[in-house]
Amino acid sequence: MPKILIIRFSSIGDIVLTTPVIRTVKNQLNAEVHFLVKPAFHAILSHNPYIDHLISYTKENTSIIDQLKAENYDCVIDLQKNVKSYTLTQRLGIKTYTFDKLNVKKWIFVNTKLNLLPDKHIVHRYFEGIEPLGVKDDGLGLDFFWDIAEEDKALSMMEGIIKYQILILGANYYTKRIPEEICRKIIEKSEWTTVLIGGKDVEQVANKLSDEYPDATLNFVGKVNINVSAALIKHAKRIITGDTGMMHIAAALQKDMFVLWGNTVPDFGMYPYYGEKSEKSATYMEVLGLGCRPCSKLGYNTCPKSHFKCMMDQDMSPLTKKKEH
Repeated sequence: MPKILIIRFSSIGDIVLTTPVIRTVKNQLNAEVHFLVKPAFHAILSHNPYIDHLISYTKENTSIIDQLKAENYDCVIDLQKNVKSYTLTQRLGIKTYTFDKLNVKKWIFVNTKLNLLPDKHIVHRYFEGIEPLGVKDDGLGLDFFWDIAEEDKALSMMEGIIKYQILILGANYYTKRIPEEICRKIIEKSEWTTVLIGGKDVEQVANKLSDEYPDATLNFVGKVNINVSAALIKHAKRIITGDTGMMHIAAALQKDMFVLWGNTVPDFGMYPYYGEKSEKSATYMEVLGLGCRPCSKLGYNTCPKSHFKCMMDQDMSPLTKKKEH
């Protein structure tokens, strides 16, 4: 049985996007799979049945190389591909597989608006990188697992409400977040209760919205962990999100969704990935034709142009046209 180390330190969405590789390496190679990740993101993978051992990556752990060498891995799959992961794999001195991050083409797109990027999801690029191992995408999409007790907790919190939509407020960068003004329009257009989800960084916005719409919202922002949030997503009628980690969790749960794209674009190859065997899909909402978009491959804490038209000029009509499944 081969023993394989997979590296992805962070973040939520990026780690979820590695799960097809984890699953197929485990199933197709009958491998013992270890995963190196920052402790803050253990919860995303702690219930994944395809991982045999989670290893914490921290700056304080100065013995990490000796620890990893002692495992006698057959190879490493580096899905982080930065200076830290490169240094680590070089010190391990064993065969390493990685992928093309397309950073140069992304830079060109952001800075010149010339799009040279291939029409290819990052998951496909992951599988291109490990093709020599004989591993192929099984078409089953992303994975996300949690404890059944957390799903029970999520359902008990809904106070008997069956039909509800999820509005995801959080994102790492402001320019990926759905603005407060747009959130109001989303809440007002829905006949269902709107459940607000996000981290403590958007608590102020969530509290303001729930105070304004006490009968139309349930506010769980900053109050539940990521697994309970995922369970709430699983049972929702629809999901409305920006380009966030929770967007990828919703895709892992095979949920149709509306994605409001701000400063980033689907062309970067990190749009919702359902797998080739799925019939689910996402509806993209974009303000096309803006000369400043995309302005970054990641995001900013404020709009560089101060107008934030990529979000503020969103057409809300798709939210009233989508049929219930």
